[in-house]
Amino acid sequence: MRNKEQKGDLSVQAIAGTHVVLLGMDLPELKCPGLLGFALRREDHTEGEKYWLSGYKTFASVELSPPPGVLYSTRQHPIQGFTWSDFSAKPDHDYTYEVFALRGAPTSPQESEKVAVRIRTESEHGRTHHVHFNRGAAASQEYTRRFGDKRPEEVGPSAFTWLSRGAAESIADFIARAVGPGWALRVGAYEFTDETVLKALGAARDRGADVEVLYHAENDEQKISNEEAIQKFGLENICQPRNAQGLTLSHNKTIVLTKAGAAQAVLTGSTNFSVGGIYGHSNVVHICERDDVAAKYLWLWNELKKNTPKSSDAGVLVGKTPLPDDPLAKQITPIFSPRDTLEALDWYAEQAKGANDALFMTFAFGMNKRFQDAYRNGTAKLRFALMEAMSGPTRTREQKAANEAAIIALRKMPENKFAIGSRLGKGAFNHWLIEQLSGLNVHVRYLHTKYMLVDPLGANPLVVSGSANFSEASTTDNDENMLVIRGNSRVADIYLGEFMRLYRHFAFRDWLTRHPEADEVEVGHLDETDQWWKRYFGDSFDSRQRSYFAS
Repeated sequence: MRNKEQKGDLSVQAIAGTHVVLLGMDLPELKCPGLLGFALRREDHTEGEKYWLSGYKTFASVELSPPPGVLYSTRQHPIQGFTWSDFSAKPDHDYTYEVFALRGAPTSPQESEKVAVRIRTESEHGRTHHVHFNRGAAASQEYTRRFGDKRPEEVGPSAFTWLSRGAAESIADFIARAVGPGWALRVGAYEFTDETVLKALGAARDRGADVEVLYHAENDEQKISNEEAIQKFGLENICQPRNAQGLTLSHNKTIVLTKAGAAQAVLTGSTNFSVGGIYGHSNVVHICERDDVAAKYLWLWNELKKNTPKSSDAGVLVGKTPLPDDPLAKQITPIFSPRDTLEALDWYAEQAKGANDALFMTFAFGMNKRFQDAYRNGTAKLRFALMEAMSGPTRTREQKAANEAAIIALRKMPENKFAIGSRLGKGAFNHWLIEQLSGLNVHVRYLHTKYMLVDPLGANPLVVSGSANFSEASTTDNDENMLVIRGNSRVADIYLGEFMRLYRHFAFRDWLTRHPEADEVEVGHLDETDQWWKRYFGDSFDSRQRSYFAS
């Protein structure tokens, strides 16, 4: 949901996802001299609360040495920026955000221009799409405040519930919809080891539902882990290996719900059915209630069950899920892999390169050269990327160095803003708490989502989300699925909010790890020289970002 309000010269646009509200403020440049920043007050009409929102930075003349982990009211220490994100919002809540321009002396800020905007956050459960992002940031200030330096298994259920943020519950609830005879579940799994998921599927079977699982069973460590879990929870009679000749990974993470043989809904996304997938690195569970879409996923499951050699099956998958004839038409289009060409990957890159205003993408295993070209030569003036690391897996140091050099060059372009997964391992500036990794993931520690947003705040946004890593291997070698969702602003707003949540989280940590003297940098303070707002005007990235989010 989006809403914009203006009072006098000050305006604010609110963009609400489920757990995130983005605010874009605007004030004419001529009105900015003397502006200390913005104070933000939130009223929660759903729970009957009203209070000033808070931040980390302070005026040095007021608070020179903030203690680690302490937050300060924006009424005394304002936001010096024209965009801000409320990451503490709750789904399906009614909020009013008041924005106050503060002026005067840092020791006694005075309220000046004021505007208020009312917004309702999206429910995680929509008519067509239910979207559930896990926390995806175990190494965070909030985790440390809540649970200290303990790993989740040391803390217990409360840590896992916080990390899940509804993702685990959404999978369990979806499985529970198969209430008994006449209902069926068809599961495609790469990592198939989470106790809660396996027990839920066993319970559905015991209720009389028809449950069948295709699990990744190529000759590797994941096959061994899957089969150990299947045996441990007594699911041998409902599980079948997926190990077609020529296949590299059976990488789907899908569950299709049927009733009397007819597809009802499909659960998909990037979340593996494992502890690390659900509670560790960032992931999304995306449920689509369109029976025609679910029917295609049911067809896919039945096709993959045959274990036909990849060389024969790739053309069949292309025929069943061709690329959209009209990429601008409102649609929900599944794209299945493996395919016999790279046409789908080229299509994704073409949409990215052709973005009009803004591009947002996540990359868990490096950035394919096609997308490097989109970030190098694309038309959008705002191009954001979230990356697990600058390079994907390589065989030589030279390859890794070349991959990193390409990303470094892209980062220097004025249209691009990248953030790489990282954490505050030493309590940076003696102001932030020391962050510990959850230990739930080894190979991918931070970012596991695979999605692309093209012009998400435009009239016809494009969201592409699923299991494929926007790579050649994901297109031609693996079982994968993607959903192309065009023209759905609700879905775009949810994905955009979650993108900016993690971007803001990692951008600072990424900057710090790249600082040549990271352990010696002193805490930054708010500007008291009336200069901070100047970078938000002219032809800078910050200026374009201000205009984009403030509409």
